[in-house]
Amino acid sequence: MLANQKNERKAFVSEIITRIAPRIGAKVFLEAEYGYVGEITFKSGKKVLFKDRNFNINPQGSSEISRDKKYSDFFLKHFGYATSEGQSFFNAKLNERVSPKRTIDDGYKYACMIGFPVIIKPNNLSQGTFVTKVYNKREYYSVARKILSRVSVMLVQKYYAGLDYRIVVLDNEIISAYQRIPLFVTGNGKSSIISLIKQKQKMFNKIDRDTVIDITDYRILSKLKRLGYNWETVLSKNQKLFLLDNANLSTGGDAIDVTDKIHPDYKNLAINITKDMCLRMCGVDLIISDSIANPMKEYVIIEINSAPGLDNYASIGKRQKIIVDKLYLKVLKALEE
Repeated sequence: MLANQKNERKAFVSEIITRIAPRIGAKVFLEAEYGYVGEITFKSGKKVLFKDRNFNINPQGSSEISRDKKYSDFFLKHFGYATSEGQSFFNAKLNERVSPKRTIDDGYKYACMIGFPVIIKPNNLSQGTFVTKVYNKREYYSVARKILSRVSVMLVQKYYAGLDYRIVVLDNEIISAYQRIPLFVTGNGKSSIISLIKQKQKMFNKIDRDTVIDITDYRILSKLKRLGYNWETVLSKNQKLFLLDNANLSTGGDAIDVTDKIHPDYKNLAINITKDMCLRMCGVDLIISDSIANPMKEYVIIEINSAPGLDNYASIGKRQKIIVDKLYLKVLKALEE
């Protein structure tokens, strides 16, 4: 289904936990109606609760900081890591209570200072929600108003060109690494853009990937308009059209597994970031100018995630499903300790 109407998201983590828990003699009790929350009882009698991919694996304070993009950026800079150049700006209600005030107009001035295009995003939403590359004043105000009507804090960040990677760490070990590629379609010289999107959605459904491509997403519509395209435009053969600028798998992006190719420099970087942020499990999102298989040169940390979603990664193939199973088995063993 293409949509402004989303499918109910599958209880991906609950299914894995229920399936693998017997391997260590644990039992899982799930809330029956939706299956997103549950209780794990270990052989020792110890019990823990979980909600979707959120476990008690990370300290609460570190988890809360990692969910706040500006605070996590503050600490990452403090530890000496390269992060996105950017600033936070507030909606009218929050500006009544804070000092110094940073308004939507201040955000526009800042965007002009660092130079368009810029990335604007909510400070504390996940899965690429509202993350937008804007090119001018009109686009800035249109998107900024959307964001600040939903959340109180918005980030304006410098745009960095390069390759987008996520590295997942658990207890000083690299569990997975993959390149993230934004939602795109490839022309065949015959099909319209909307037909190509429908074909991509059918492919997602076929591999049991629960991503629903939202054709009402303002970012897709804005990009088509900027390029002079519409839904009926026919792309030439092998012409690749990126429909979104953010590379989140949850919005239709693709993943290329590089777990076996990642250079030790990037392994150490991700492990050190995770340790410095006092996390045991972490997804580290990087933009780098070169392949992650090469020695580290320049990099920028886009954000970190204390509860990285791996459902779309697992849909790549059998090997990735095995990797995800192993990760959650490690999570269970860590919780049992």
